Order: sequence, then C-alpha cells, then structure tokens
Amino acid sequence: MKKIEVVAAAIFSPCGTELFIARRLKNAHQGGLWEFPGGKKEAGENSVVALSRELKEELGINVLECSPLIKLSHDYGDKLIELDVYRVDRFDGIPFGAEGQETQWVKLDQLTQLQFPEANKTIIDLLLSS
Repeated sequence: MKKIEVVAAAIFSPCGTELFIARRLKNAHQGGLWEFPGGKKEAGENSVVALSRELKEELGINVLECSPLIKLSHDYGDKLIELDVYRVDRFDGIPFGAEGQETQWVKLDQLTQLQFPEANKTIIDLLLSS
C-alpha cells in the first residue's frame, strides 16, 4: 500500500473564533470534500517547512506562528495517509484559493455541518473539544 506523508493546517482567524478551510478540487482524491489546507511533504522536507510551502502555494499566505496539533494515520484502502496537523495562529497575507479551489472562513461549531474526508474527523473532534 502506498504511504503518503501529508501536512495540514487548522488556520485560525485573528480573533480565534473561525477556521479557514478549502474544498478539494473535484478531480482530486476525496474531491468535493472540505479540508484543512496543506499537502504532501517533499523528500527530505520537515513538516513546518512543508506546511509553510504548501500554504504559500495554495492560499498565498506566509506562516508566522504555528504549533503542533495532532499526528494521525488513516487507511483509505488504496493509500495510507500519515497526517501531521498544525495550528496556525499568525500569518501574513489574506488567504484565498490560489489554485482555483473554493475557500471560506467557518465558525468552529459549523465544522460538523460540512463534509470532510474521514481522516479529518479526529481533527474536528479535537478542535471542538478544546
């Protein structure tokens, strides 16, 4: 089975009450579902460097402050995802869908009303319990 190392970000608004999320492009794995922005780590890249690169590419922002949130694995049957999730509390720029993806700010309690990949359920549960 193919193992993929991925980084993702729970990006909080300056007031700390909203999260920035993106919808996966239709032709992507788990296409059409909402996600915490991020992407695959490149060979030899540490998680923070990968996260900073991915958020710059996908959302046009520079990460100024992040902290580890959770590490988890999820087996989708065709691939095993190892997900390293960070909380991003400070960034430079205004996030937008730089790759044409739909994006939005949502309140924490709205997360359960949206469809996310199965691997994201644990992240949502953690965010709602803290």
